[in-house]
Amino acid sequence: MAAAAAGQQWVLVEMVQAFYEAPAYHLILEGILILWIIRLLFSKTYKLQERSDLTLKEKEELIEEWQPEPLVPPVPKDHPALNYNIVSGPPTHIITVNGKECINFASFNFLGLLDNEKVKSAAQASLKKYGVGTCGPRGFYGTFDVHLELEERLAKFMRTEEAIIYSYGFATIASAIPAYSKRGDIVFVDEAACFAIQKGLQASRSNIKLFKHNDMADLERLLKEQETEDQKNPRKARVTRRFIVVEGLYMNTGDICPLPELIDDIDLISANMENSLASIGGFCCGRSFIIDHQRLSGQGYCFSASLPPLLAAAAIEALNIMEDNPDIFQTLRAKCEHIHKALQGISGLKVVGESFSPALHLQLEESCGSRENDVKLLKRVVDYCMNSGVALTQACYLEKEEKCLPPPSIRVVITVEQTEQELDKAASLLKEAAQSVLN
Repeated sequence: MAAAAAGQQWVLVEMVQAFYEAPAYHLILEGILILWIIRLLFSKTYKLQERSDLTLKEKEELIEEWQPEPLVPPVPKDHPALNYNIVSGPPTHIITVNGKECINFASFNFLGLLDNEKVKSAAQASLKKYGVGTCGPRGFYGTFDVHLELEERLAKFMRTEEAIIYSYGFATIASAIPAYSKRGDIVFVDEAACFAIQKGLQASRSNIKLFKHNDMADLERLLKEQETEDQKNPRKARVTRRFIVVEGLYMNTGDICPLPELIDDIDLISANMENSLASIGGFCCGRSFIIDHQRLSGQGYCFSASLPPLLAAAAIEALNIMEDNPDIFQTLRAKCEHIHKALQGISGLKVVGESFSPALHLQLEESCGSRENDVKLLKRVVDYCMNSGVALTQACYLEKEEKCLPPPSIRVVITVEQTEQELDKAASLLKEAAQSVLN
């Protein structure tokens, strides 16, 4: 007992000694904290306000005067999103729009497989075997043998180790980017990147650095600037990952990425199956350890119902056709070059895009003064062509959300099914429409 009492006295002596030896600012700070804690313990968390009961009449008057704010801003009735064209039947080579039969220069059916009999037969056979949908993500009884076969075939076709498929094209790259790039990482991206890439970058919360469209010199400038920054803080640089994101075919411009000038080794390729494969969804392919990471971290893969088996079967048959008939790509390229040449020299319009790109843009040579007026003018050109049997479409964007909003344009899509005469007809009609509307 005596030893315990002596020990307590010694602790007390040490505390008093520490109190005298502590710096003044330390004592002042502790005193303020103690006073603040006492105030929080004994003060009320809120002040009671005097209650004033309203009469029934006053309540009714307040309710009548109250005007709730609209959930969304008012949209004019003539807005394009509220006045869409209605398609009857498959959007194939010949399309019926608003009851009028037209040559289709609007749908991304590049290889003309959308109405292919072999593709449709494969989809119908799968429909009878598996039913319509899957009703479950890949990790929850949503993986069918046809999914695994499609992934194997895609990896073989793309000459990579492994592939992964998504049930929605937009979600493919929008899920893949944040699966790898996180907060604090750096992504160098072309300013003309499509909206799906922009959403993926936004979800990643990474540091985004835009370089001028297809300008490798500007990309090199950004890389050198980053190298200088890394030298200032080498510890941070060691843990910061860096990515470069580009498109093979820029849908907003019709340009092709100069990959040979950009990089030798590509870690990940992402594409959708909604164009050439005449299906739905998208895929990523690359080395196995890279692709397997998406099976745990790709949100569109983990949380969405898997691709309906009939669409997977259709994509497999489309791959069969592409492998059995490789000349189909040269046919498409020749038709792209043909119409690109035919569209040159249209008064008031300029062609944007590579000569071998299957998606071209026609932009105004000179703006009317406002984007709204430019859009209306181009719509008149599209309507003129539609009335004469050629279906075109305007490129549409979420104007308030695009990082670098492209100029208004008419998109011209080329497919292998279009004949040389139809290509010439479309070019001639566009010249006629431009002459009538713009001059």
